[in-house]
Amino acid sequence: MAEYDRQTLNARAGSALAIDEGLRSYMLRVYNYMGLGLVVTGLVAYFTSQWAMSSPANAELLYASPLAWVIMLSPLAFVLVLSFGINKLSTGAAQAVFWAFAAVMGLSLSSIFLVYTGASIAKVFFITAATFGAMSLYGYTTKRDLTGMGNFLMMGLIGIIIASIVNIFMQSSMMDFIISVVGVLIFTGLTAYDTQKIKESYSASYGADVLAKNAIMGALSLYLDFINLFMMLLRLFGNRE
Repeated sequence: MAEYDRQTLNARAGSALAIDEGLRSYMLRVYNYMGLGLVVTGLVAYFTSQWAMSSPANAELLYASPLAWVIMLSPLAFVLVLSFGINKLSTGAAQAVFWAFAAVMGLSLSSIFLVYTGASIAKVFFITAATFGAMSLYGYTTKRDLTGMGNFLMMGLIGIIIASIVNIFMQSSMMDFIISVVGVLIFTGLTAYDTQKIKESYSASYGADVLAKNAIMGALSLYLDFINLFMMLLRLFGNRE
């Protein structure tokens, strides 16, 4: 009987260890996708801005022509494709859409290099990285259920989207400041919530294809949290050219 109990405990310990190692591998894949996505976005944004600054005609084409609207709205199209079509896409196709999304986001964000100084962009990036890292670690390690907080934050996110649209017409600097402050709080909280949700989406029983697609979707969520947090902080602390 004692031998049976020992074997049962050893089997359970081995199973728990396998799940733990699988979870770590899964989360590492999520962060790798997200990190590489940010690298792609940063490189595309920088080199696009350099091309735009090389001549007034280039700048006008990118930022003052109908092409500007295409560049601005294209990332949303890629997000919708991944969100609603992930189950129909092959893993390779889902990866290609994610990388294309990261590149298009770089085009969309290239104008920040024309608006803000390079030093302030770098400073805000490192602030964002530190904040994101701390909150993602909290979301991964906390035993507290963050579902309720996540639902509240999603309502807040809808609120700042509506307020941002209204402020396009109002052009209120005070409202812009409030939106930025609230946005920082919302995306800081969403980083922890999304990390916990991604962690809980893992199951050792899933096949490799399902885990790969879940990792891409998890990376997309954290990527969007990072980018939005960065942009809100840049609006607060960025030094303009």
